[in-house]
Amino acid sequence: MTATSLSRGGTLLLAAIAGTAIANNYALQPALTTVASDLGAPLSVIGLVPAAALGGCVLGFAFLLPLTDRLAPHRLVSAQLIALAVALMLAAGAPGAAVLLTAYLFIGAAAGVAAQAGNIAGRNAPQGRRGTGVATVAEGMSAGILLSRMVGGALTDLLGWRRMLLVFAALALLGACAAARLLPRQRPQSGRGYLATLASLPPLLRQHPALRRAVATGGLWYFAFNLIWVSLALALAQQPYGLGPAAIGLYSLAGLLGFAVLPLTGRLVDRHAPQTLITAGILAAAAGAALLASGLGTPWVTAAGLALFDAGCFAAQAANQSRIIALDPERSGGLSSVYLVLYFSVGALGTSLAAPLLDAAGWPGITLTALTALLVAIPVGRATPGPVGDRTQRIR
Repeated sequence: MTATSLSRGGTLLLAAIAGTAIANNYALQPALTTVASDLGAPLSVIGLVPAAALGGCVLGFAFLLPLTDRLAPHRLVSAQLIALAVALMLAAGAPGAAVLLTAYLFIGAAAGVAAQAGNIAGRNAPQGRRGTGVATVAEGMSAGILLSRMVGGALTDLLGWRRMLLVFAALALLGACAAARLLPRQRPQSGRGYLATLASLPPLLRQHPALRRAVATGGLWYFAFNLIWVSLALALAQQPYGLGPAAIGLYSLAGLLGFAVLPLTGRLVDRHAPQTLITAGILAAAAGAALLASGLGTPWVTAAGLALFDAGCFAAQAANQSRIIALDPERSGGLSSVYLVLYFSVGALGTSLAAPLLDAAGWPGITLTALTALLVAIPVGRATPGPVGDRTQRIR
């Protein structure tokens, strides 16, 4: 283990931070109808909260994620978690939709610390264990995504949505304290200034064909992921189902299969070509979307579809991120920034389209659109011979 390698405990801390941070993008989704009623705002407006969170994530990935190439992990992560706690407090006290949406832009930007955690884990992993490190943090992120809806719904029923947000703010502050004490204090070596670093990001797409393929493939499955989950929360809250926030949140437990496959995904990425695992993951997600197309009237079928869908998306994402970091570990922050900005931009489009597409085409239209995106992702992501530099990075 090198001087900059993370211990197992440090990787687990990053996984916990990633999970509790990214959860804030999803925890309010089961309560959107409750929030709309409480604020006296149309559901079509409050339904933009998930899109605002993802839009904030895109800004965070563009302007904050590259800082992993410049700042010491303990300082960077703790500062972002404090900012996240402040934004959550602002959302908890929101008097109307405008303030809430603004707060969620900041929440999304600060919650992007989850991506920084994965980057730090991959960069500082012991030799030959990059895939395992990235997958461990991805486990934490997936647990946060999966459990956030259930926990958010249950806390909303118990405490109200405002106090629920304050609970998440307290978790962010606890994470900030732990990060300041336990994460590495060594500053990465960087010969570029911050503005020069930002200016160097767009050319990375031209320099790395593998990055372009990763963006296109990942964006398509993340579009499908957000389209399915946001539409599911809205559809189950309406008639003929009429479920409350806690009941809707329970459906997130169906995605535990995705959480379970990530340790295996990490080990396989360390041994085999990531593209093989990416294709297998997309096929599993497509099978899940096909099951969901049968409708929401049979809970066990819906649960099985969600389990396959989430498992495929999470496995593909872990393999994709490992492939990106391997292109150039010293610039992994910049590479991940470019990838995630575009990845989340496409995902935000899926979130924004959920409510109007559900109204226009119903649940069958949602699942058909998601399935189409997944099937298109397979040929788009097929590896083709790239420049020598790209092949060299893959061999290294």
